[in-house]
Amino acid sequence: MDTGMGIPGTGLPSLDRVIQGVIPGDNIVWQIDLIGDYAVLVESFCDNALRNGRKLVYFRFARHPALLPADCGAEIHVLSPEVGFETFTAQIHKVIGNSGRGTYYVFDCLSDLAADWYSDMMLGNFFMVTCPYLFELETVTYFALLRGFHSFDAVSAIRETTQLLLDIFRHGDKLYVHPLKVYQRHSPTMYLPHVWEQDDFLPVAESSVLADVLDGITSLRVDSASRTLDIWDRKFLQAQEVQEDIKRGTKPAGEAQELYRWLLRMAVTRDERITALASKYLDLPDILAIRKRMIGTGLIGGKSVGMLLARAILCRTDGKWRSKLERHDSFYIGSDVFYTYLVRNGCWGIRRGQRTSATFLDGAEEVQRKILSGTFPRFIREQFVAMLEYFGQSPIIVRSSSLLEDGFGNAFTGKYESVFCPNQGSPEERLSSFLSAVRTVYASSMSREALLYRAHRGLLDRDEQMAILVQRVSGAIHGHMFYPQIAGVGLSYNPYAWSEYIEPEAGVIRLVFGLGTRAVNRSDDDYTRVIALNAPLRRPEANLDEVMEYAQRRVDVLDLAENRFRSLFFDEVVKASPSLPVGMFASRKGLSRERGGGGEGGAASPGILTFDRLLSETTFVEDTREMLKILRDAYEYPVDIEFTGNFLSDGGCRINLVQCRPLQVREGGRIVPVPSRLPAEDMVLEAQGTIVGQSSFTTVDRLIYVVPAAYMKLPIADRYSIARMIGRLTHAEEKGETGKTIMLLGPGRWGTSTPSLGVPVSFGEINTVSVLCEIVGMHGTVVPDVSLGTHFFNDLVEADMLYLALFLGRKGNFLNEDFFRRSRNRLADLVPEEAEWSDVVRVIDIPEAPGGRALYLNANSPGQRAVCYLAGLGEGLLPG
Repeated sequence: MDTGMGIPGTGLPSLDRVIQGVIPGDNIVWQIDLIGDYAVLVESFCDNALRNGRKLVYFRFARHPALLPADCGAEIHVLSPEVGFETFTAQIHKVIGNSGRGTYYVFDCLSDLAADWYSDMMLGNFFMVTCPYLFELETVTYFALLRGFHSFDAVSAIRETTQLLLDIFRHGDKLYVHPLKVYQRHSPTMYLPHVWEQDDFLPVAESSVLADVLDGITSLRVDSASRTLDIWDRKFLQAQEVQEDIKRGTKPAGEAQELYRWLLRMAVTRDERITALASKYLDLPDILAIRKRMIGTGLIGGKSVGMLLARAILCRTDGKWRSKLERHDSFYIGSDVFYTYLVRNGCWGIRRGQRTSATFLDGAEEVQRKILSGTFPRFIREQFVAMLEYFGQSPIIVRSSSLLEDGFGNAFTGKYESVFCPNQGSPEERLSSFLSAVRTVYASSMSREALLYRAHRGLLDRDEQMAILVQRVSGAIHGHMFYPQIAGVGLSYNPYAWSEYIEPEAGVIRLVFGLGTRAVNRSDDDYTRVIALNAPLRRPEANLDEVMEYAQRRVDVLDLAENRFRSLFFDEVVKASPSLPVGMFASRKGLSRERGGGGEGGAASPGILTFDRLLSETTFVEDTREMLKILRDAYEYPVDIEFTGNFLSDGGCRINLVQCRPLQVREGGRIVPVPSRLPAEDMVLEAQGTIVGQSSFTTVDRLIYVVPAAYMKLPIADRYSIARMIGRLTHAEEKGETGKTIMLLGPGRWGTSTPSLGVPVSFGEINTVSVLCEIVGMHGTVVPDVSLGTHFFNDLVEADMLYLALFLGRKGNFLNEDFFRRSRNRLADLVPEEAEWSDVVRVIDIPEAPGGRALYLNANSPGQRAVCYLAGLGEGLLPG
């Protein structure tokens, strides 16, 4: 590139001759012992750049003294590495992009980045994504590294990427420069040490002198064993030594405090609220134990932290939990491995574009394909192999554990993948399946759904690294199958209080037989057992027929013969599990052959899954309730957990606590207060006193409102017609539409078989609805009664549908009927053949509502209050 400026150079003509000149695009890395030596080289480089009219940029971020004064003529950018690798890198790249081609750059010593990021691996990643960008723009850039301070892997990554790598060191009173790599240049003496004599760099060619000079520099370095270790490992080794000294009594306990805080930020969390909890319940040996099961470096992520914290809280609160809980032997794939994988598989450019709202979805599918076909660095694969050798052929699950996941504020529920590995076959086959599982989890972090979630919650510019939790699957082998006997989800606050006898503060669990996937996500038309922990045998079903209808029928297992996840009928699983204590989970009470009492070929059925004996004859309910209370009190916030359980040969039951997090609203995030001082005309609905389902904070896209006064005038036959039309409306999708959030409002009971009590829809007709509202306080031929969620209770729970009862005339309840009257009714657009019912059913799409604003739903289940209100997009996110 000819700019009319001087030839690029170091500012030291003799040094330029040694390296055969500086070429546009050169990244020049100096390995140093002293910052002062680097500063001398920088001064000459910068003077030459400014003298030749070059634009000069200095990145100032390290703790060492500034390399250039403020008035030197350079453009100085002061940055903080503490913002995290991704944000820091984005800031650097933005400056580089804005500065254009041919700019000269000086970076502070890069070694400080490793200290701030607690990782040599991330230092190498930074260089690998920054150096090519500088090369592409034909810049000339100076970097420095402390020699002997970083792992071989990190230095190797830098050596392979840079154009020039040079040692600068002192021997006696002289300064030496030793080129180690000079890209596309060569001379007979280039790679010899050169002594700096006045203005000249002279090669040292005599063997005796060379041996003396180089032996001197070798003696200054730390021992070779430590140079193979990352700063991360060295800090853990230092902490281990201090811990052993404390045990021996040669050092006071206080010596470990600073190291403990360092390790906590380095490996566990940087979230202030979680740090406060961890500082209370995790000690130094707990943190040191993480390292023994760590692959790579970095943080272990939210899911891993939640699991470890919950176990520590229980065991430190009461020692009995050490025997009641199944021990875990999980492994953690550090968050740095994720970034390393992206960088080394050419994904970083697209990842960088995902930080802005204008481009965050660009290339999402392409980057997922790259991730799914990428390769892992050799040193990471070797650690994977060692871990798989430890687990042998025991089934494992590869679970997402991102930095923002499962903490206070963001759950990412269902946004990231978890993958079961039955872990059967040869070592090569098991490794291949495991690598595929890790890639799947990594790719899920770039999915459209995950990116939209981050955008909606204002997280695009946050460092969202993906760590991974690898857990042994709890359970036992039964024939060709592997599964736990029970599994479920527990909430310390019960949002499904379907009876006045239920105490919400006692908590609730959703219980299944087999793998817990059925308790977490509904994948078919099956059901779970919902158990109020203060009244475990009280059911929402009215009779045995309903108990049978809403019982779990299918069981999720790992089929070891087929090496895959499967869903089988309960009868099949029991038949293949002769040692299973079936009576603890299934009941045959009241069963006749006509009611399901006969199995295949006339054999007796194992019964239906009621879990009655488990709930009434063991301490399971008492233990679970106590567990949730302890965790809630420690978090000072409602929590939810995932668990499994197995009965052992001694008759005892071991609970495996696999996950714990602050209880979130359905969409993820904390329950937030309603904005204060809402204008009356912006309030669409307020309900108080009867909310069934998990708290929710979301925007509503479509309202379907059955006008009570008009509906009550209809003859019975027409009420059935309205019900069928509602079914078509809830499933109506216009071109390009997917996943609308629908709220359905109407008089009396939804789903009643008696039209005088409400609207006689089936659940299948309204199963796309997110919020179901029953309005009380009507008159005429509609009985003023609601179902309180019980009519559809099991379906509501499985579909994660929120239920509201609106008691008009009661304090704290309000419906803005004027809003519904003046908003455009889209009924005729969606079902033209039903236009005649426009005075009975109103369909309002919120972007077409008056003012063109968003409709927010803020439903607080513990507070038993729900409010729907209009606000500008984003304004509804601001609490009062």
